[in-house]
Amino acid sequence: MWALSQGVEQASEFAPDYFLFTDADVLHDVDSISSMIAVAQTRNVDLVSMMVKLHCSSFAERALIPAFVFFFFMLYPPEWVNNPKRRTAAAAGGDILVRVEALARIGGIEAIRNELIDDCALAREIKSTGTIWLGLTQKACSIRKYAGLGEIGRMISRNAFYQLRHSILLLIATVLALAITYLAPPCLVCVGGWATIWGGAGWLLMSIAFWPMVRFYSRSPLWAALLPLIALFYTAATLHSAVQYWAGRGGSWKGRVQDGRGGFVQ
Repeated sequence: MWALSQGVEQASEFAPDYFLFTDADVLHDVDSISSMIAVAQTRNVDLVSMMVKLHCSSFAERALIPAFVFFFFMLYPPEWVNNPKRRTAAAAGGDILVRVEALARIGGIEAIRNELIDDCALAREIKSTGTIWLGLTQKACSIRKYAGLGEIGRMISRNAFYQLRHSILLLIATVLALAITYLAPPCLVCVGGWATIWGGAGWLLMSIAFWPMVRFYSRSPLWAALLPLIALFYTAATLHSAVQYWAGRGGSWKGRVQDGRGGFVQ
């Protein structure tokens, strides 16, 4: 966050109309930024955020990365985020374009300096006084590689319980919702009779819903059918996030420990 504030301070000397907040490991096509400016101007929004195409080559990445984006857009449906009449706000931190005047209106980067999920916090602050737009792009991609299942698990776990506001009730509701939606259908398939039919139908529907994201990452359609198993991994990571918080250890990511029970731990 300090580096971001320093960048804003230095760039402000040139009196820009927009700031681009992007990760160092994100590569942009030649028209990536201009297309975001076009969205901001044609839709008259204060913040444009694009979920970049994440690295997806290793087994762990193929298994979990498309689902990461899929679940993100389930938590923050773009139609809700982009609707000024709805309170839902979100942004993908790897690629954010924000109007200078809109950032100044909320008090600058200082307004989110204590937030763990800073990209969504920025979107929330901007939307409280203006409009935002969230989308998905292939014009910017991350070259950050994830070493294995453990590293992706830590990425999920680091802020999952924080996102649930450290609420045991929300944690229980989330685990139950994941179990009923993604785990129950394949279990029902093994029961027989009508349960098999309904379970199979549920499994088919979730696979169809997941397929566009699997196709976006140019993966085999078979990965879509494995969504129940993938959801089980995400459920375990969410529970791990809560356990780490209760143990006072928080989530570990990029060599730092965050969201410890007493606050952020570096």
